[in-house]
Amino acid sequence: MSVYTSLSLNEVQDFAAPYNLKVLELIPIQGGVQNTNYFLVCEDREYVLTVFEEMNAEQAGELIPVLDHLALHGVPVATPLKHHGQAIHFIAHKPAQIAPRVLGKHPDQTNIEQVREIAKAQAKLHLALQDFPLERHYNRNHHYWRQVALDLQTKMEYEDATLLGHVLELFKHKKEQYPDRPQGFIHSDLFRDNTLFDGNQLQGILDFYELNKDEFLFDIAITTNDFCTDYPAVILNQEKASAYLQAYQSIRPLTSDELACMDIYLAITACRFWLLRLGIAIKNKELGRTGEDILQKNPLEMRNMLVERLKFVKA
Repeated sequence: MSVYTSLSLNEVQDFAAPYNLKVLELIPIQGGVQNTNYFLVCEDREYVLTVFEEMNAEQAGELIPVLDHLALHGVPVATPLKHHGQAIHFIAHKPAQIAPRVLGKHPDQTNIEQVREIAKAQAKLHLALQDFPLERHYNRNHHYWRQVALDLQTKMEYEDATLLGHVLELFKHKKEQYPDRPQGFIHSDLFRDNTLFDGNQLQGILDFYELNKDEFLFDIAITTNDFCTDYPAVILNQEKASAYLQAYQSIRPLTSDELACMDIYLAITACRFWLLRLGIAIKNKELGRTGEDILQKNPLEMRNMLVERLKFVKA
């Protein structure tokens, strides 16, 4: 949600006109790292314009049926608008979409009720998409992240490279030991800043661009790490983690193997986002991306979380 593509109000007004929207004001959104986003202030309400920086039109359009399907199954998502039967169109030679703005706030510090809300919504999402007929062209699954890890490992200092090698070996061993880990489509990026709450009520889940067919446990660990950590500390809040797990399992019970692997998955997902932030920092440097409109999250935060989670991994 950083601003990589600068747009004028006139450009956006022309883009929005076929949607029967009259844009009065254009507001850049900061807060993410991959796509360009703007709030569109219109006569009737506000909308969000997303410009896809790394996906082509086909890849971005894959997600539209998914969002429509989730909305039908009671998962709170914003479904993109369409004109001429399509949601994805082009602005500044890049694919883009417009969706209604969901009102609410990202929780700075979560409470137990918010943790339960997101856990239940995530379980519903997993069940709704478990057998969804979609083959993603844009897929960042375990195989992708292992290759990213191996590529980055060669550029790391010795201590970081050793840490990375250690967690990858633990992960490999635990997966072989406990193989019953169901898969389906997962959000893959369900952090607090991809949710909107009105008080304790979940209003919307955002940013499905990392949607992958992978293990449900991977998604669970990502969200548990974020929603159940009382930042700026990286220690897991056990009361929140227990509430999350109980709420999730009220919708979709975990297998015994999933439960046995939870410790290493909390570690490996912290590792994944350490690598993601490192990779983005390197890419921004290579492309000369600088300035106040470019958000770059600190890789060290996730490295510290990885070290903390590894303390509780059982052999």
